[in-house]
Amino acid sequence: MTSSKPDLNAAASALNSGAIHLLRSLAAVDRQAGLTPARLSALSVLVFGGPRTLGALAAAEGVAGPTMTRIVDGLIAAGLAQRQPHPADRRAVSIAATASGDALMRAAQRRRIDALVAAVASLPAVAQRQLAGSAGLLDQVAAAIRAQSADRAQPGGAGPEVPAGGGAGGSARAGRSAERKLGRTRL
Repeated sequence: MTSSKPDLNAAASALNSGAIHLLRSLAAVDRQAGLTPARLSALSVLVFGGPRTLGALAAAEGVAGPTMTRIVDGLIAAGLAQRQPHPADRRAVSIAATASGDALMRAAQRRRIDALVAAVASLPAVAQRQLAGSAGLLDQVAAAIRAQSADRAQPGGAGPEVPAGGGAGGSARAGRSAERKLGRTRL
């Protein structure tokens, strides 16, 4: 007897592996921006998510405050970000992208999109249609992962589930990094 249900473990494993390989492939495109991956990622949050406090930026990036301070100091030194008064709290400052930072990030986004268009265009027409029809689902998957993570972080939550062998495809660190990037940036 055959089941009409998809093999979700196989699909999840393929998605995990594909996401990691896609992000690694796009890293070569990202290097053209001339920034470290951490600085480019933080700048992406500022450009596409708007100004935020240092603490909020650190939380969005999943790093400690002192680490984000160093990243922001580098962006400021390069003229890509600036500190400005917080609009609601006079004791706080916001970090915002400058016009140069915005232009650099949008050019990086354009290079990524161009690389993805070229790669998808090389696929057979049926695969192009399948990918175009399902690309929006990635945001839904990322949202579901964020919701599960938030539920597990709550007192009495289910806690993390780790499959036997630590999961499929790539290191745990690479998988967490890929999940953060897929769920956060619009680069």
